Amino acid sequence: MSESDLIAKSPMDQRLAEILTPAIEGMGFELVRLRLMGGKTPLLQIMAERPDGTIEVDDCAEISTAVSALLDVEDPITDNYTLEVSSPGIDRPLTRFKDFEAFEGFEAKLETSELIEGRKRFRGVLAGTDGTEILINVDEGTIGLDFSWLTDAKLVMTDELVREMLRARKAAHVEDGQYDEIEADGRPDEE
Repeated sequence: MSESDLIAKSPMDQRLAEILTPAIEGMGFELVRLRLMGGKTPLLQIMAERPDGTIEVDDCAEISTAVSALLDVEDPITDNYTLEVSSPGIDRPLTRFKDFEAFEGFEAKLETSELIEGRKRFRGVLAGTDGTEILINVDEGTIGLDFSWLTDAKLVMTDELVREMLRARKAAHVEDGQYDEIEADGRPDEE
C-alpha cells in the first residue's frame, strides 16, 4: 500500500486523483483525501489544504470551479454526481506520512489491513515516525506500525486538538495581516 492509497483508496479514486492532483497543486493546495461515494447520486468528496494546513471557504469554491471544469473535459464519472470540496476538519483523516509527524502528540485512531499483535484497530497518542513506521503510544506502550499497513487513520477530537487548531488558525490570520489595526489605547484607528 502506498501513500496514495490513503488519499485515494479505490481504483476509481486513484484515477480521479491522478487527473485532479496536478490542477489542485498548481493552485497552491495539497490533496488530503478524495472519495467517490456511491448512492442515488454519487458524491465526489475532495479534502484539500494549503501546505501550511489552512484553507478558506473561498479557496474551496475556487478548487470546486477548477475541478468541475477539468472533470467536464476528462469525463471520468459517467453518472451525475455531487461535488463537495472541504477542509480536512479538526478530526481530520491522516493520509500522508508527513501528517503523522505534524500531529505528533495528538490522539489518533489507526486501522491496519492485517492483524498486528491480534488486532487491527489502534487508538493512542501519535509519537512521531521512525523510518517507514508510524509510532503510537497505546496502553501497552509505544508500538510501530509500518505506514504501508494502514488502511485508515484519523485524529480524535479532543479539547487539546481543538485548542491547537484554533491557536494555529489565529496565528495564520495574524501572519496574513488579517487583523484590525489597534491603537495604543486599544481602540480601532479612526480616520
